[in-house]
Amino acid sequence: MTRPLLEVAGVTVRFGGVTAVDDVSFDVHEGELLGLIGPNGAGKTTMLRAITGVVRTDSGKITLRGEPLDALSIDARIRKGLALSQQIVKPFREISVLDNVVLAAGFAKTRFPMGALLNLSQVAERKTAHAMLSRVDIAGYAEQSPAILPLGILKRLEMARALAQNPRLLLLDEPLAGLNSNESEALATTIADINRQGLTIILIEHNLGEILRVSRRLLVMDNGRKIADGVPMTVMSDPSVRTAYLGGEPAHVETPSHVLD
Repeated sequence: MTRPLLEVAGVTVRFGGVTAVDDVSFDVHEGELLGLIGPNGAGKTTMLRAITGVVRTDSGKITLRGEPLDALSIDARIRKGLALSQQIVKPFREISVLDNVVLAAGFAKTRFPMGALLNLSQVAERKTAHAMLSRVDIAGYAEQSPAILPLGILKRLEMARALAQNPRLLLLDEPLAGLNSNESEALATTIADINRQGLTIILIEHNLGEILRVSRRLLVMDNGRKIADGVPMTVMSDPSVRTAYLGGEPAHVETPSHVLD
């Protein structure tokens, strides 16, 4: 078996006297769509932020394609192939949807001020931006202002901005939060399609129906610890998962009739 794309080994994150992530280990292989679930306060978002460097680990090791990330800054990790799509969308509302993605696509040029001054052309970035908007099915909104668009479109814009950075691993933090059932199903299908195109994804989501439909593997956290990892329906039948995530009752979660192949 090839080496995992991402390796998380014994990671612990503390905030003062609170342990948000407690000795968590897991691997993610190229092409996987890993669903990361658990009750509120389980440590899921902190785990993603530890991977991207937004928060620093107290112990443990994180590697991407065999390269240690722990000493790297956020922007250096992005250049190594990480991208994070946030739960709370914060586009630049003064510029168009397209220009929001152009800015993300040009992240390599803006690393050094002099390089940015010498590379004023946006032809390549605009081409990438158009492609990413098409990839998330909002190409028709390219010239519109984010200030007038509904949340469902803004969620897709957030994903397009992350994809424009050409990541090897895309981290999605509750992309379906705040969406109605039709919007959630449509966006989850888009995420699954992007994964099928070859992009590795870690997906945090509370919408169990959709995460069971699109994920091939679930990792469950509770109180900062990993408590289960495996095939989704097997994981959801685990007594420890029922206790932590569903209040100890049997998991009355039906497999969706339209589970993606």
